[in-house]
Amino acid sequence: MVRPPHRSALWLWLLCSAGPLLLGTAYFTVPLGVFGPEHPEFSWTVLAVVLTLLALLLLSQIRLIVLQSPHGRPALVISGVSTLTVFVFAATYYSLARQPGEFNGLHTRIDALYFTVVTMATVGYGDIVPTGQPARVVVLLQIAYTLVFLAAGFTSLTQRLRSQVGHRMAQRSHRK
Repeated sequence: MVRPPHRSALWLWLLCSAGPLLLGTAYFTVPLGVFGPEHPEFSWTVLAVVLTLLALLLLSQIRLIVLQSPHGRPALVISGVSTLTVFVFAATYYSLARQPGEFNGLHTRIDALYFTVVTMATVGYGDIVPTGQPARVVVLLQIAYTLVFLAAGFTSLTQRLRSQVGHRMAQRSHRK
């Protein structure tokens, strides 16, 4: 049975709204004490595994778009993975900031989230500064990850959208 278009659009809108809200709630409520300077090996391993899994998920969605597969919802997945990436880096910065000398100006989860978004947007106001070597490594990792994986995901989504709009316009012109 095929759902009416308005119903599936409503579900899509709810998922797009609820996902970031749930991730944000988790970010602000989940205890992060297991990560950070007290458990550096565990922290670095979890970060590497999570970023690798997110990158693989992004690449699989990009592949669906490139192959023009009718399966899945790559726009939803890419948006969700991008949002999750923001919170992963923010949690990493917050955990790193517990060690003295890693950051100047980063004291709260809001600071960490703000710094993550400012870094991702390549704005860099300079009010929060990574001063320790591990913090600088994570910032470099975030910049590279954003440039390679997130940019590729959003570029492929844009190309898919352009293709769909062009296809619909061509269909409309044939009907007239």
